[in-house]
Amino acid sequence: MCGMASAESTQASVHEPDPVRPTQEDKVAAAGSELIGGPLGRRAVLGTSWWTPVRVIALVAIGMFALGLVQKAPCYNGAWFVGASSQYTHACYSDIPHLYQGRGFADGLVPYFDKLPGDMQYLEYPVLTGVFMQVASWLTPGSGTIQAQEQWYWMVNAGMLMICASVIVVCVTRTHARRPWDGLLIALAPAFALTATINWDLLAVALTAAAMLMWSRGRSLAFGVLLGLATAAKLYPFLILGPLLVLCWRAGKWREFGTALGGAVVAWVVVNGPVMLFAFEGWSKFYTFSQERGVDFGSFWLIMAQNSDDPLSTDTVNTLATLLMLVCCAGVAVLALTAPRRPRLAQLAFLIVAAFILTNKVYSPQYVLWLVPLAALARPKWRDFLIWQACEVAYFLGIWLYLAYTTSGDAHKGLPTDGYHWAIGLHLLGTLYLCVMIVRDIFVPERDPVRRSGDDDPSGGVLDGAKDVFVLGPAARPARHAAAQFDGPQVEWGRHGATGGSL
Repeated sequence: MCGMASAESTQASVHEPDPVRPTQEDKVAAAGSELIGGPLGRRAVLGTSWWTPVRVIALVAIGMFALGLVQKAPCYNGAWFVGASSQYTHACYSDIPHLYQGRGFADGLVPYFDKLPGDMQYLEYPVLTGVFMQVASWLTPGSGTIQAQEQWYWMVNAGMLMICASVIVVCVTRTHARRPWDGLLIALAPAFALTATINWDLLAVALTAAAMLMWSRGRSLAFGVLLGLATAAKLYPFLILGPLLVLCWRAGKWREFGTALGGAVVAWVVVNGPVMLFAFEGWSKFYTFSQERGVDFGSFWLIMAQNSDDPLSTDTVNTLATLLMLVCCAGVAVLALTAPRRPRLAQLAFLIVAAFILTNKVYSPQYVLWLVPLAALARPKWRDFLIWQACEVAYFLGIWLYLAYTTSGDAHKGLPTDGYHWAIGLHLLGTLYLCVMIVRDIFVPERDPVRRSGDDDPSGGVLDGAKDVFVLGPAARPARHAAAQFDGPQVEWGRHGATGGSL
């Protein structure tokens, strides 16, 4: 199947009933499978048990999520409520219990409409996340001490977020129909378990994963609606529309893109419109706070600021970060239009979200959740995934130890500033490493684990196996790029489909 000669001939292989077995094509997966009896044999009978891949992966994900809850136990049992540094030395911090009272939920205040006491006058989260937080507060018993209520609030949110985590792994497992076991990358991702209950990001991640599943099934409107809802919960999902635009441009799928864009806009307006009309000041707090917020944890901007006698102003950083992001967007667009074979949607989606993370002025540890499902779809290679995850776990520990150092007074328990800078560097390098691997896969499709198995773009929906109608540069010509130096199956994706619009 690795020797497929064209995108057209791939169409039948997309529907090949036999799933790809990672233990047969991935050395790390094969080695890891020894823990449960070794790789699946070629004579194994598949599809005859209740234990389907999606069920197994969902149960593994729930188990890992539960381990993540156990990791927060020292905080649940007291570190959230006693002193400042204990929750950092145990690396179990979460925003959730602190914001129950800090954002007025304990007092029955209505998000966006009622002003809050203190410096933060309104809830600084997008509307759909605010609704999620509000629903959790309604399910939290209002009796007992404030500590007991905050514990309940965290547990209620944890239960709701576990549902989101299950949705994520199920959607990713079903997006690449022939590669269901790639969902284990998410289920077993250590950074996913460690950061799942720090904040409410899993809501947006779940909606984005569901949107990607809908697009893979050719349901453009459902994709748009879900992506609009995801953007109403967190800002980053709208970035995926950029790669989708250039891919649809290259394939001439303008109607499908227009349907998706329209669905996203309508869904976003339906959620945000009422709050915009009746509580504009509260609604806009998320956007004004993001703009006014200074350089913060996890970014290379922080390293620059802490090593400068005259750090850049917030306005300057905003401008420079925006320019860097625009450059990255332009780079992704050029990559999409000039690659020898049209890149897969998941590949460009990962690159654009990673670019936002790398150039942003803040990187909270839970932001890794944005990338984990996209990484499983874009580069389902255990070695590279685990290298990246190791860097993210190092950052997860680094930020809490740094905060322990800064909040422990003269005791200085934890990681000093220079050590924290190394942790930031590991996070940046790990993310860049995965980006480089994905870009290499785009230019040399023979190295792409998905395309090596004979597929074109199983998460691409109408883009899967489609002919190109607009390409630029080398993509317009049949010349091969670096394939001659590759010792392995030759996948001829780059030779077909360019029918016009080339330069």
